[in-house]
Amino acid sequence: MLAAKRTATFTESVIREMTRIASMHQAVNLAQGFPDFSMPDLMKDAACAAINGDINQYAVTWGAPVLRQAIAEKYRRWYGMEVDADRDVTVTCGATEAMATVFMALMDAGDEVIIPEPFYENYGPDAILAGAKPVFVPFERPNWTLDPDRLRKTFNAKTKAIIVNTPHNPTGKVYSRAELEAIAGLCREHDAVCITDEVYEHLVFDGEHVPMASLPGMRERTITISSFGKTFSLTGWKIGWAAAAPELTAAVRAAHQFITFATATPLQHGAAVALAEAGPGYYGTLLSEYRARRDFLVRELSRIGFAVRPPAGAYFVAADFRAFSDADDRAFVRRLIEEVGVAAIPPSVFYADPERRRPWVRFAFCKKMETLEAAVDRLQRLRVPA
Repeated sequence: MLAAKRTATFTESVIREMTRIASMHQAVNLAQGFPDFSMPDLMKDAACAAINGDINQYAVTWGAPVLRQAIAEKYRRWYGMEVDADRDVTVTCGATEAMATVFMALMDAGDEVIIPEPFYENYGPDAILAGAKPVFVPFERPNWTLDPDRLRKTFNAKTKAIIVNTPHNPTGKVYSRAELEAIAGLCREHDAVCITDEVYEHLVFDGEHVPMASLPGMRERTITISSFGKTFSLTGWKIGWAAAAPELTAAVRAAHQFITFATATPLQHGAAVALAEAGPGYYGTLLSEYRARRDFLVRELSRIGFAVRPPAGAYFVAADFRAFSDADDRAFVRRLIEEVGVAAIPPSVFYADPERRRPWVRFAFCKKMETLEAAVDRLQRLRVPA
């Protein structure tokens, strides 16, 4: 066997697979979470100006100073957090690289990392590639809550970290302050690190976004990951960051420099302009437009026959399909694509045991209203069995 054993269980990303199959069948793609509308012009102009101004060579490995400063200022402005641009911020090739880098920086063989389930599909493989053991703790439906007693029992002497993704992909859950404080208490008690994935931080419809690093005693043991792709509708730029106290940042940077070395220089300058110039009006409009999309899709899916709860954050809807079929989620999604012409994600990919039946699918609503309307028009072909 030539391939490493650690990758033996890895398969093609189901999210990318569904996009590929959707294209084959000319299906409306509500599977992969990328917008089908334009990004802000100010970022295009800034990136083009950087290219035309010959800002095209390697950036500083940790990120262009102008971007790191803009990220630090963002945390001061939004959350009242003091973040040092020079010592605390590492710019990465998207949140994806940030998460993989953090795992490489922190984990040793035998370390355990707690991952609430369902989870974004990269977390498990990231742990395995770093030699760590992922330990999964299930959310409890229908409200996607964590059993505090079960979570407490999961922490032990081998626990190195816990992943907190809020707002959450794929469920749309937004962790409450009380939930975060409970997790923070366990991290302090067991000397564990909290790795947060906050890429949807500006898409909170109900509740509030509370950065874990802002809670008492968590500044020194939290690595905050975020990115520009979701907030500024440019997922293809792949610019993210990891923010942490200097000791943790030093470890992150040590790994990052040997993984991707640096992120695209002119795009970093475009991203810096976005953070500096996008004021409250931009974020308010972003949220209101996404709220309208959410409300439309939730209403129409409910009318058609899905069991749906409005997500509190992010841009995904978890829709229970048991009114239409008792098939497993993969079979139902293939039916949606091939017979109905709409692509979704089967959530079994977000669980440690993908063979267990999941009676719901994930629809993405980061699309033009006309795209969502076209999808709804096709979904009306579904019929509830008599």
